[in-house]
Amino acid sequence: MITDKEREVKMVMVDKNSLVTISVNDPELMLDKPAALTAATGMDALTHAIEAIVTPGAYAVTDATALAAVEIIFNYLPRAVKNGHDIEAREQMTYVMFLGGIAFNNAGLGFVHAMAHQLGGVYDLPHGVCNAMLLPIVERENAKRDPRKFRAIAKAAGLEVAGKTDVQCAEEVIAAIKTLSKEVGIPSKLAELGVDEVDLDKLAVNSLKDACAQGNPFQPTKDEVIAMFEEIL
Repeated sequence: MITDKEREVKMVMVDKNSLVTISVNDPELMLDKPAALTAATGMDALTHAIEAIVTPGAYAVTDATALAAVEIIFNYLPRAVKNGHDIEAREQMTYVMFLGGIAFNNAGLGFVHAMAHQLGGVYDLPHGVCNAMLLPIVERENAKRDPRKFRAIAKAAGLEVAGKTDVQCAEEVIAAIKTLSKEVGIPSKLAELGVDEVDLDKLAVNSLKDACAQGNPFQPTKDEVIAMFEEIL
């Protein structure tokens, strides 16, 4: 990720020559990290998983890894936030980073990331927090177009799906995301992060240009993007 401070744009740089050969993620090095950072990165991982599931680029392998990540996050993220020295929770959340990485690096992401990148680039806000705030809003709009993937997400999140329609499953997933965000202390409004005035037009235009935008199940208009941003003002 590179932030162009002059244009206030956060850019995703992708090239085979920039990929690491080996990545080592040690949960013991994360034990003393603050709860807010744990919450933000955990919700970022949830966003990776859910966006990888609903994107048209998803396939069997990415669905399997992303759904496994969803299940683990709902079970272990609150524990990791509550007690950073809970080594089992830390190990499971470290595993989630790996699973989500497999999923979204092969399937792609979507408009949650496209919009979050702009908030980070313009207002220097924590990426995971921005994702968490936008995730239920964007997925609500995605579910309106095609709710079928949300049944599997609901089941992975530990929700009851028997006898429910795909639309009902989607509604419960969105509610569960909001509940999890609140439980781990994610803000719901930009004002809580010290942002009082935003350039909605600029945010929307840059979101539409973002590299992650094309992975979304539908392509919103600029006005639709602005409306989604307005919900977190």
